[in-house]
Amino acid sequence: EVQLQASGGGLVQAGGSPRLSCATSGFSFDDYAIAWFRQFPGKVREGISCITIPSEGVPWYEDDVKGRFTISRESAKNTVYLQMNTLKPEDTAVYYCAADEGRCSFLRSAIDYWGKGTQVTVSS
Repeated sequence: EVQLQASGGGLVQAGGSPRLSCATSGFSFDDYAIAWFRQFPGKVREGISCITIPSEGVPWYEDDVKGRFTISRESAKNTVYLQMNTLKPEDTAVYYCAADEGRCSFLRSAIDYWGKGTQVTVSS
């Protein structure tokens, strides 16, 4: 059974630096790019960061998070991390991790597996 379990969300003060984790199982982790999406209330889910397969390890960021968020992956634990720094109230959203057997594209249609989201709420 494929599983992607996001954790590390919660209530954070503005300026905080939580780290999200995405623990995966049930598929060949090193063959997939792993992305983070977020969804604001009433909006579509949007890609914010992605990291390619370990042999490349290239990170990608959407403009709103570039310079504040850092994505990384750890093959030994089949886990991807999203270090979020300098959080703002407008970062409040449900964050999802997802696996893409292709390259990082930030296209929802390209995603092979989705995890359940973790809520991040940033208080001002």
